Amino acid sequence: MDMAALLAEVASFRKELHRIPETSGREFKTSQAIRRKLAEIPGVRMLKPFLGTDVVAFIDGCAPGKNVTLRADIDALAVTESTGVDFASAHSGYMHACGHDVHTSILFGAAKILAGKRQEFSGSVRLVFQPGEEGTAMARDLIAAGALDAEVRPDFVAALHVEPGLPVGSIGIKHGCMASSCLHYQVTFCGKGGHGSMPHLSRNPILAAAAAIAELQYVVTNRIDVQKPAVLSICKIHGGTMDNVIPENCCFGGTLRSLDNETAKELRAALVDICNAVAAAHRCTCTIETSGDYPAVINPESGVAIACRAAEKSGLEVKMLEAPAMSSEDFSCFLMNAPDGVFIRLGAGEDLPPLHNVKFLPPETVFKPGIDYFVNTALTVLESR
Repeated sequence: MDMAALLAEVASFRKELHRIPETSGREFKTSQAIRRKLAEIPGVRMLKPFLGTDVVAFIDGCAPGKNVTLRADIDALAVTESTGVDFASAHSGYMHACGHDVHTSILFGAAKILAGKRQEFSGSVRLVFQPGEEGTAMARDLIAAGALDAEVRPDFVAALHVEPGLPVGSIGIKHGCMASSCLHYQVTFCGKGGHGSMPHLSRNPILAAAAAIAELQYVVTNRIDVQKPAVLSICKIHGGTMDNVIPENCCFGGTLRSLDNETAKELRAALVDICNAVAAAHRCTCTIETSGDYPAVINPESGVAIACRAAEKSGLEVKMLEAPAMSSEDFSCFLMNAPDGVFIRLGAGEDLPPLHNVKFLPPETVFKPGIDYFVNTALTVLESR
């Protein structure tokens, strides 16, 4: 296969995707574009959608064998782009600010190469273009809908994420936790509204929320093992509209994060315990809503070894990371539903703005390292006995 021609096609596809960013669960144009491009590749067969905007496809080898599942996320963010490129977002207020257009394009490029090599390996490669990674953790829903049960269960799952700060041509990896768990929450206290001059006739939900917020600050120091990193963040609060009116409701929200899933459960339990106790003390009711439940990303040693071998075959420098990120990634759900797998950070440049920045734009030089890594990961697993 002419690599220069492939890279030009991948770059063109990336620009197409970058112009049409769509948020979690609404990736209709994006998934249509992916299906159109995959339909052009001999040897790729697509399944019907499991959730509506997902794309799951297979490349079958020359004989039965293992299955390797390669995953790319396809959704974008609700931020306004400020890159100034000629292929900037055409959807006002939305942008591929986390590189998912790059992940999708890399997996497309890898699919073309692997389909061309299908007579050279046994087993199969499952391609998963996943919607809703940002904020909604739709990997869990996609797996529950049967995406990993269709035809054959995976023996190995793999994904990558572009990483600013790492040089192009390198991967960042570590054994154990690569990314923290994350749970989004919103707590609503409901009291009894009234006039600010007669607080005794009301039940003030703002005071309840304030008391809960104050008490939650002691969870990490007093309830969580000091040797287990954890973060309980409160990022918003809403209550009341007038100076002399006690409102009916007051709510606040944020995220819970940890580097292991047992600590994540303890954080959630503490949030529930404290908020319910405070509500009772203030004669209010309390509701707690959660979303975007991301388990921690845990790399097994065997998966890391495969990734290092694939990186070596690809001519990539392996950088062993000293610490996990406190950001989250729902590829953790894939790792929890397969016997082996790996998640890596793909170097996108040392001078790049951070992820989710309005100027974030990985260079086209990341395409070949990413494609080579995916191809060699799949072949390394499928060639092993």
